[in-house]
Amino acid sequence: MRQVELDLLPVNDHQGFGHFGGQFVAETLVEPLKQVERAFKSYLADEDLRLVFARELKQYVGRPTPLTFAGALTRHLGGARIYLKREDLNHTGAHKINNVVGQILLAKSLGKKQIIAETGAGQHGVATATVCARHGLPCRVYMGAKDVERQSTNVARMKMLGAEVVSVKQGSATLKDAINEALRDWVSHPEQSYYLIGSALGPHPYPTMVRTFQSVIGTEARQQILEQEGELPSAAVACVGGGSNAIGLFSGFISDEEVKLIGVEAGGRGESLGQHAARFRGGRLGVFQGCKTLLLQDSEGQVVETDSIAAGLDYAAIGPEHAFLESIGRAQFTSASDKEAIEALGLLCRLEGILPALESSHALAEVLKLAPQMSSRQSLIVNLSGRGDKDLPQLLREGHYA
Repeated sequence: MRQVELDLLPVNDHQGFGHFGGQFVAETLVEPLKQVERAFKSYLADEDLRLVFARELKQYVGRPTPLTFAGALTRHLGGARIYLKREDLNHTGAHKINNVVGQILLAKSLGKKQIIAETGAGQHGVATATVCARHGLPCRVYMGAKDVERQSTNVARMKMLGAEVVSVKQGSATLKDAINEALRDWVSHPEQSYYLIGSALGPHPYPTMVRTFQSVIGTEARQQILEQEGELPSAAVACVGGGSNAIGLFSGFISDEEVKLIGVEAGGRGESLGQHAARFRGGRLGVFQGCKTLLLQDSEGQVVETDSIAAGLDYAAIGPEHAFLESIGRAQFTSASDKEAIEALGLLCRLEGILPALESSHALAEVLKLAPQMSSRQSLIVNLSGRGDKDLPQLLREGHYA
């Protein structure tokens, strides 16, 4: 697959993050994107609409989520005190619902009649189907055929909520292919449809919008750690696929230079291209699915297939704000292998009685390495972006914990 598709037209490339971001889209989508941007600016200026968003997060989603001290894990590892930001306790079981609640308000303000979405691990699809049911809007969710198979529980949930789930068999049949099909759908029906993107990627203004709606994670975490520790953490750690849960957590600490921001990508099953989804391990600047960012591609500019046990991290590009933060030295990015993520998942289950998502387990895997190197006077926060119920069928099929 070429990195430039659909006769892309660069528009307002300065609307991004340094050299990253911008708006590279089919001409058909220029006006719909302007509509979305106007709606978003109206949201930022409309106190009543922001109060509706806050009320929905509290009364429907169940926020604020707690910041849980992981005492047993801290004692087991030694070193820094470990806190878990419990996005797994949100309604629908992940952080995705925060962004979806915000974007559905924008879609309704624009008078859109149907919602289009993509999903990898299924959590964004479930969240989208959930709010569409709540607001009486039809919903079509594109999902790679590989992910449909390994996330069958979430597929069933989406269908129970009334969503149409479209299995995408093209390409690697994973998240990037689901996004391609969702974009094609939107290009075909821009007047009546709203594309509800699930991560901090795509054309402007989506990365900024998603960061804004997910910033509740970082805002809460900052206040909670100050209440519990009396000082800021030494590090904030999160897994990074497109990057919405990570930018949500990081946003609360970006201006605090003493807090290290650490993103953890999918190391997959090996170091070679095609065996992982670690964009900072050999990714190059390119244009992909609406924005300029780092992506995994070969010498001819072909986007390469990725591999990860975690469907939500199995993606060739990274959100442009993350690429920017790394480029200026404000955030650092590492990776965890499939094996390391599975081991971290099992350890948290046994020590804390919490079943994390495979995506979140990549961040936990980094914490297992990082915490013992730190002082017991220090603390760190890891974003538990989702719960792992959705991953049990896959884990059992592959022989883990059977």
